[in-house]
Amino acid sequence: MDRRIINPWTWQEKYGFNQGHEVTGAERTLYLAGQTSLDEGGNLVHEGDMVGQINKSIDNVEAVLAEAGMTLANVVRLNIYTTDVNGLIANAAALGRLNEAGCKYTSTLLGVASLAFPELLVELEATAVA
Repeated sequence: MDRRIINPWTWQEKYGFNQGHEVTGAERTLYLAGQTSLDEGGNLVHEGDMVGQINKSIDNVEAVLAEAGMTLANVVRLNIYTTDVNGLIANAAALGRLNEAGCKYTSTLLGVASLAFPELLVELEATAVA
């Protein structure tokens, strides 16, 4: 598998994402459902805590990836849904752990009126390749 990052500009670097990600020769593609701040029993954790919810959502993405024999480094696309865009941007440093794990993703940040449960602040939807 070959991966090539496509960035005609540099402004996105300070936000930790890429404009395009070309993948050729991949053998497997994993489409993850949106991951939120729910524990193994489906119970909400970190109510009202944007950083806590971001971290738990990333933990859940990692758990699904691990079950498929992948890591965050396999993620090529990450859609971020939030009910509080300003709150997410103010706490975006929590997403830095993705880059530290070798996650080089393209991304869309979407503000939404609500998520599956009213207490949820963020949901991460990923695509990974291997």
